[in-house]
Amino acid sequence: MIADRNPHVRAFLKREMRSKGYQILLAGTGHEVLKRVFGKEHLHLLIIDPDLPDVGRSQILEELQNRIPPLPTIIHSFSIDNDILSDTSDHIVFVEKGGESIERLKQISVELLKKVRPEVSKTVDREGSGQGD
Repeated sequence: MIADRNPHVRAFLKREMRSKGYQILLAGTGHEVLKRVFGKEHLHLLIIDPDLPDVGRSQILEELQNRIPPLPTIIHSFSIDNDILSDTSDHIVFVEKGGESIERLKQISVELLKKVRPEVSKTVDREGSGQGD
């Protein structure tokens, strides 16, 4: 799932990540994110800019950290408090937004899934390279 307040960023990230074999859900609000993350949908990875319009940044990050089982999460933002990252486990990674951040997002997505959800990373690698069904 990709969550960003900007619909253009969501659409761009969706297009880029789909080209690597990911199936994408989009969210534009914090309530959408929390509903899906703690709902019945089976999510494998979350790419989120936590500056969403209806839920505070620290609240959404705190709730994500409390999810069981943990959801591999990439915080894709212009900045982040170091305190947030130092308190997180190895399933949350920060990627700074910028001109070439999409390549870093793709790389970190694969690495994070290989570490936390290896069964999913094999499917994405195969589909993204054109070897999927």
